Amino acid sequence: MKITTAGLILFTSHYQACVAFYRDCLRLRLLHSINRPGETLSTFDMGGAYLMIEPAEDLAAPPARLPLKLRFNVPDIKASCEDLRQRGVEVRLLHHGWGSTAEFCDPAGTRCALRSDAGFGV
Repeated sequence: MKITTAGLILFTSHYQACVAFYRDCLRLRLLHSINRPGETLSTFDMGGAYLMIEPAEDLAAPPARLPLKLRFNVPDIKASCEDLRQRGVEVRLLHHGWGSTAEFCDPAGTRCALRSDAGFGV
């Protein structure tokens, strides 16, 4: 099997808010959008993989902790945290023996985190 691209699809009842969050707060590059009867989605570049967001009006409220976290490695975690805070995102910076993470959620409650590049994969 030859995989050419990998991605995640986020089904959410908060479609517009999530599209705005990933575009405006995380500043992911929009690859494409479709908005026609029966088809609505937005796809973002997630550092070589893609994040596709699709509306799902029939979803029940998500559990308090979804078994998923979207992680984005960054070169300067402190500066990235400050950047998110200036855009109104509540971020919690944590330091671990293996590096630092900054934890936050998108408007649908999906857990997200930044991770320092320093020490990744070591």
